[in-house]
Amino acid sequence: MAGTAFSTSCLSSSSNLGTCWLVLKTHNARAVPGKLLPGNGRRRMALIKAEVKYVNAEKAKELVEADGYTVLDVRDKNQFERAHIKSCSHVPLFVENKDNDPGTIIKRQLHNNFSGLFYGLPFTKPNPEFVQSVKSQFPPESKLLVVCQEGLRSAAAASKLEAAGFENIACITSGLQTVKPGTFDSVGSTELENAGKAGLVTIQGKISTVLGTILVCAYLFITFFPDQAEKLFQLVPTG
Repeated sequence: MAGTAFSTSCLSSSSNLGTCWLVLKTHNARAVPGKLLPGNGRRRMALIKAEVKYVNAEKAKELVEADGYTVLDVRDKNQFERAHIKSCSHVPLFVENKDNDPGTIIKRQLHNNFSGLFYGLPFTKPNPEFVQSVKSQFPPESKLLVVCQEGLRSAAAASKLEAAGFENIACITSGLQTVKPGTFDSVGSTELENAGKAGLVTIQGKISTVLGTILVCAYLFITFFPDQAEKLFQLVPTG
C-alpha cells in the first residue's frame, strides 16, 4: 500500500469551541465520516480516507492467505455456480429481472437475442438489497476482496461499500477472467477464468467471443451509464 500521511486542521471561534479534523491520507482515496471524539472542551471529528485497492490475481491471493481478506463474489447466480473461489461469500450486485411491464419485456427480449444468446447472461437489474445484505454479514472494518468476472461489477460494488462505510476493500483488476488455474482453490464445473463463458461462445469459438465481448461491454455501458448512452443514441442519424 502507498505511504500514509497525517494532517490536522482546526477552526476555532470566540466561544472557545472549535472543530478539528484529523485526516489520514492515502493514494486514490476518498474521505468517509469517522466518529466524533471528545477532548478538552472541543469536538474533534476524525475523518479517515478510505481506499479501494486494485490488485492482480497473485496479490489478491496474498491478501486472502496472509492478510485475512474474505472473498466477496458479486457475480450473478449462473456465473457463480459455474465456478467460484472456495469458501467465498456470494452477494450478487445484480439479480434476475422478472418484471413484466412492457418496457422491461422489450429490453429482456433484446438482451436474450444478443448478450444472452452469445454469453448466456441472464437479464438482470441492480440488487436493491446489495449493501444491506453485505452489512448483515460483515462489519464495516472487515477486509473484503470483491470479485466479479470482468472487473466492472466489482469496482461498482466496491464503490457502494466504500460509501456505506467499509474501509478495507480490494478488487482484482479485470476480474476473475485474469485468474490462472490453480491460483485459488475453486468449486464448479469449469475454471474461474472461463466462468463467464456460456451460450454460443462455447460453440463457435473466437468469432462469437469477440462479438459477445462487444455486446456485453455495450450492455454494461448502457446499464452503468444510461445518460451517456442516451446521448450517443441521439447522435445516430435516422432515416
